[in-house]
Amino acid sequence: MKKVIQFFVMIALVPWFALAAPNVIKPQVENPTRVLLIGNSYIYYNDSLHNHLRRIIRAADPVLGKKLQYKSATIGGAWLDQHNIDWLTTIGKLGINEPFELVILQNNSSAVLTDKNQARDLKATTEATQLMTQRGGHVALYMPHAYVAPHKDANLENLEKIEAFYTKTGNDLNVLVIPVALAFKMAYDKYPDMKLQQSYDGSHPTLLGTYLAAAACYATIYGKSPLGNSYDVFSQIDPDTFRKLQTVAQDTGSAYYGQ
Repeated sequence: MKKVIQFFVMIALVPWFALAAPNVIKPQVENPTRVLLIGNSYIYYNDSLHNHLRRIIRAADPVLGKKLQYKSATIGGAWLDQHNIDWLTTIGKLGINEPFELVILQNNSSAVLTDKNQARDLKATTEATQLMTQRGGHVALYMPHAYVAPHKDANLENLEKIEAFYTKTGNDLNVLVIPVALAFKMAYDKYPDMKLQQSYDGSHPTLLGTYLAAAACYATIYGKSPLGNSYDVFSQIDPDTFRKLQTVAQDTGSAYYGQ
């Protein structure tokens, strides 16, 4: 436990990187209702991120909430190129009879660690974006949080790599980036004792981490503030903590998009 706390203190000392500014700073689809999330365990932990995101939307806008057709396709430890994205996004394959308006892509958490990994991620992301463009939809890139202790690859430089890589990829492909990694960093900066990742691996999100990621997704792809949203994971998160998480999600988006 001491090692984990020490890393949280260290990560709080890292400056806000802002190595590059995102070109796409607002949603490319207005109030998307047909949404597919593609990724791995970072998404499916804690009752799946897509369920929390749907509930946030429904709490904010019940009328919009009734129109939602959300799907999630996840494989443990998977990379994007291990998903059959062509099949997943074909009309009717997942029981939705119209094209997906938005596909959220969450790649492997180690995607930025080496040049080889980055090349693999970029290739898969580019192909998925081209496919969705052909089908009249859009892509949003999920910027995954960095490892913390006791993960063997925990390194203060990883967050810099994550922000730089996903921001550049988003700019090169002209797609929206969801700054989840930066939301985790801001939360650790403000609240060092907050547990956003599992203590046994320093990787997977806790329920608080998943809620923060969902709030960041909501703020990014809907362009609306999560502040004051009534969804509190069925009272599993105390009022003070979930207000802090909502504020972090909102402030991260404002800082990243320069608004």
